[in-house]
Amino acid sequence: MVLGVSGGIAAYKACELLRRFTESGHDVTVVPTAAALEFVGAPTWAALSGKPVATDVWTDVHEVPHVRIGRSADLVVVAPATADLIAKAAHGLADDLLTNTLLTASCPVVFAPAMHTEMWEHPATRANVATLRSRGALVIEPAEGRLTGADTGKGRLPEPAEIFEVCREVLAGSGSDPATDLAGRHVLVTAGGTREYLDPVRFLGNRSSGLQGYALARAAVARGAEVTLVAANVTLPDPAGVKVVRVETTAELRQEVLAATPSADAVVMAAAPADFRPVDVSDAKIKKAPDGSAPPLALTQNPDILHEISSNRVRPGAVIVGFAAETGDDTGSVLDLGRAKLARKGCDLLVVNDVGGGAVFGSPDNEAVIIGADGATVEVPRGSKGALARVIWDEVAARLQD
Repeated sequence: MVLGVSGGIAAYKACELLRRFTESGHDVTVVPTAAALEFVGAPTWAALSGKPVATDVWTDVHEVPHVRIGRSADLVVVAPATADLIAKAAHGLADDLLTNTLLTASCPVVFAPAMHTEMWEHPATRANVATLRSRGALVIEPAEGRLTGADTGKGRLPEPAEIFEVCREVLAGSGSDPATDLAGRHVLVTAGGTREYLDPVRFLGNRSSGLQGYALARAAVARGAEVTLVAANVTLPDPAGVKVVRVETTAELRQEVLAATPSADAVVMAAAPADFRPVDVSDAKIKKAPDGSAPPLALTQNPDILHEISSNRVRPGAVIVGFAAETGDDTGSVLDLGRAKLARKGCDLLVVNDVGGGAVFGSPDNEAVIIGADGATVEVPRGSKGALARVIWDEVAARLQD
């Protein structure tokens, strides 16, 4: 791997990214710009990578580093990528070792931008980013938050742990289909479990952790998509490059899904909305009765969001994916119940999980059967939730219309 570091204050965060790469077994060559060394010195990069560091094409010139490094890489990631570095890459300039490496790399290239909001939003930067994306590079959307000084806005470098996860996804998919086959697509993913309040402190909820939805969001970013993630009561860190909208109740989830669906090429409803909510919500904490009796609890059914967006398609050609957490019973097997739900919901794909005994919830692993309205059936053996996410996006990509 090649870790390019350009000259922004966020260069110090690249040290953590480098450590994550090396500790996971990757052979990393760090290629900083001269400006990056003003923030973090060469000895730091050399110590963390175990390799000498150079910024120019003249060091060890007999080994032709300006060609060799890019040609031999499996992945090039630039973090942080400043406005200046992005402009040079977009226009094919090559005045140092990093820009030469970018011109000679035949592997996937990931840019993690970091700059002030005004720089990110400037038409020149937006045009340069569009150019890089049109050539197949993955340019991650920057995060929102504290910037240099007292400024706050979009342009913050995503957290190194999340950049690392995106890079893992890129490497996992780079051996087959193009890493950016969702480029230019807007996808909506939901994650987590909704809560329906009984009083100010109690609620009805479920065991969904949001891990599968977050894995879907990361995998979509790695394939070039613009991703909106509606997260219900999830405490996981925001995935890099994802717009995260936080909700609590099923009504709030429905509102955000209906707002985002008209612009979405694909909707993956991985969240677990509560099926029921209390008819009345107490303004004060419900007290225990002196006689030990339980208060009556009247419930009403929540809207079926998946059925609603499937039956009222505001964007022609959009692919809609649902999830079914099922346990077999006297009425049928898990797969039988899944097929019945697919027909009832009207979505294009349904990811069926057997959750007997609490399996799947909170686990890093998953297994499922993906069934399609077109009769397709894809069995996904037990593996990481990231692996399942990649198969789901494969099925979605195959159904997307131009």
